[in-house]
Amino acid sequence: MATSSTAAGGTAHARYSYRLRVSSTALAALLGEWDRCRWIWNECVARSMKAHAAGEKCGPASLDRMLTEARAITPWLAQGASVPQQQLIRDFGRARAKALKDIKERLPVRRRAGLPTYKRKRGADPTLNYTRNGFRLKDGRLHLAGGVVLSVVWSRVLPADPTSVRVHRDAVGHWYASFVVPATIRPLPETGAVLGIDWGVKEIATTTSDAHDLPHPEFGRKAKERLSRYDRMMARRKPDRGKAASKGYRAAKRLRAKACQKVARQRLDTGRKWAKKVVRDHDAIAVEDFRPRFLTRTTMARKAADAAIGATKNALLEMGRKHGRDVRLVHPAHTTMDCARCGARAKHALPLSERTYTCGACGATSPRDKNSARVMLVRAGLDPAGAEGVRPPGARLQEAARAGNPIPKQGWEHSNGVRVEARRSQCGALLR
Repeated sequence: MATSSTAAGGTAHARYSYRLRVSSTALAALLGEWDRCRWIWNECVARSMKAHAAGEKCGPASLDRMLTEARAITPWLAQGASVPQQQLIRDFGRARAKALKDIKERLPVRRRAGLPTYKRKRGADPTLNYTRNGFRLKDGRLHLAGGVVLSVVWSRVLPADPTSVRVHRDAVGHWYASFVVPATIRPLPETGAVLGIDWGVKEIATTTSDAHDLPHPEFGRKAKERLSRYDRMMARRKPDRGKAASKGYRAAKRLRAKACQKVARQRLDTGRKWAKKVVRDHDAIAVEDFRPRFLTRTTMARKAADAAIGATKNALLEMGRKHGRDVRLVHPAHTTMDCARCGARAKHALPLSERTYTCGACGATSPRDKNSARVMLVRAGLDPAGAEGVRPPGARLQEAARAGNPIPKQGWEHSNGVRVEARRSQCGALLR
């Protein structure tokens, strides 16, 4: 699996993940490294809490000095490689700085990044980060600092030399190596077509092209019976408070994690295949910048989580960057109230039971999801040629889309020149 990201300096990177075959010797070495790193993380948490209570600063420099002193007086700690331990301090510093920044900016509690907490042996999966001088690839095997040798399942060839690697274990117990390499753009042939995408729950994606709509596969609903069985197994074997879990409880927990992992992979695979089809057939794509996190507090939480809108949207953005396509994010407010033909806005939001949009100004009628998808094209400033029922040529476009950047909260200018304040809530995006 490959994902892409952009660093602060503007350099794009891609992450390629591969399955690892871990021998018993390598497993013992990896768990030993993780025990040392976990001890350092917990020590950093304790030092930062103490510094905060005393009103002192606790930055990466002071934690680096703490690590140097600890390795000098603790032989057990010095037996491990220094690279993953130093990287863990960097990760701790970034996590703590982000949490303090959110507190300083007075963000709502639900939007803040929490301060780093203690990592317990049975509550955190091992994660080890190595920079360029902490690993090497030789004869198809991954050699880590400290003499750890791992066999990699090369499902694909790395496009470039990796700059770093993350070795981690998932909830099922499988080990993976995630390499970071410079991203390379692989342009696809131009098609001259554009597409508007509107996210939903009944259908994950409704587009201006019927051939590119993404129906809801409902993988979670299909696996509900099996997951419920494992939940009952865990409930019968649940240990008393303060006692260690039994072997049967851990086995049931592992079975449930494996079933959840299968559902997650099905969702990701479906989203990536759909995104590749969309990117291959269109040069420019207008995507609703919809963030479905607020749905966790609504009655649609279960179905929205099963739809995996966020994962599908990220897959589309990554695929667009990989192949050099023009993907534009469009603010989601009032997309179900605007007419894609004339730009008029309805006075009231349509109820969910009303599935047909009828414009009171020009009389245009279309399915509300299709109308919203066409509104995406208009707001993104794309040429709507080939899409039915969109605004006629020469009409003024709404300045509601910014390529790669959501529009400000204060609002945008409507097609009739009236400044409209954008909603802070995105609930109207799902009133389809």
